[in-house]
Amino acid sequence: MARKATNMTLHKAKSSKSDEFYTLLEDIERELEFYKDCFRDKTVYCNCDNPMESNFFKYFFNNFESLGLKKLISSYYVPNAQTLFDESVSEHGGYVECTSDDLNTDIADLPCRPFSGDGDFRSQECVTLLKQADIIVTNPPFSLFREHISQIARYNKDFLIIGNINAITYQEVFHLIQSNKAWLGVHLGRGISGFKVPDHYEMYGTETYIADNGDRIISPNNCLWLTNLDVKSRHNLLKLTKVYNGNEGLYPKFDNFNGINVNKTQDIPMDYDGVIGVPITFLHKYNPSQFEIIRFRKGDDGKDLSINGKCPYFRILIKNKQPIKDSAISSSLFA
Repeated sequence: MARKATNMTLHKAKSSKSDEFYTLLEDIERELEFYKDCFRDKTVYCNCDNPMESNFFKYFFNNFESLGLKKLISSYYVPNAQTLFDESVSEHGGYVECTSDDLNTDIADLPCRPFSGDGDFRSQECVTLLKQADIIVTNPPFSLFREHISQIARYNKDFLIIGNINAITYQEVFHLIQSNKAWLGVHLGRGISGFKVPDHYEMYGTETYIADNGDRIISPNNCLWLTNLDVKSRHNLLKLTKVYNGNEGLYPKFDNFNGINVNKTQDIPMDYDGVIGVPITFLHKYNPSQFEIIRFRKGDDGKDLSINGKCPYFRILIKNKQPIKDSAISSSLFA
């Protein structure tokens, strides 16, 4: 299936506050495969998830014993006396709690407890559940991503959440990444298949399709997993193969900052000891033991970084902690 590399679908969702994007089970299974050791004896809270619809809840319920969970909680929001999937539900949000004693029960038969309010993750009722949890795992509303990650940080919870790649540019998120309190997960962009949306949802362009079972799927290739759960891949050193000395013309300098621009992560030079501007996708390869994050986006004049008067798309300013010296370049290239 062809897909456009576009933000249109998620931008339209943000502007219209249409946030009912349900993560596909296949994407959850492929990402969670790398964190299985993180959940033993933990309480997982899916705080934006109707357990009757959520694949996050389904995944944790079906893998409760193999993950060694202590408890699973899932809560959901009901605006204006209905959900986008079921117009017959009550006007209140609700939640489900389950332990190992509930594993022989069908998901549809699990007792759901109503909230007195609508089940917004910011409500006091949901915050009370949040305080019980060890790890938050969910697909938060796109339009409320900043508030969701800020809440997680405020209560100092572990988390694994999915969102738009531009979330990196949010001050709340970038600060966590820069201070090594959050990092990108394993899958990014085309490594995330798509999202199920309600039947009434307007479909845009070639990044949308109807699945064989009739589900309406949008497949933007601009999403990421964000987490503070440790994963082996984030400790991998980025192999650098490009050289700055002798190739200075390939690395233009910024007008308003003493540093060079690199358009692709793979083009970071191994021998440059100054500051380098890289695209935000660099963070998928970022290892804090190899690089230092200096700044995001702005030059010394407080304006966006520019080259010959033109601003490249958001740049992260980094520095190689141990650049290879000239005498070691030849041996490193042919090692």
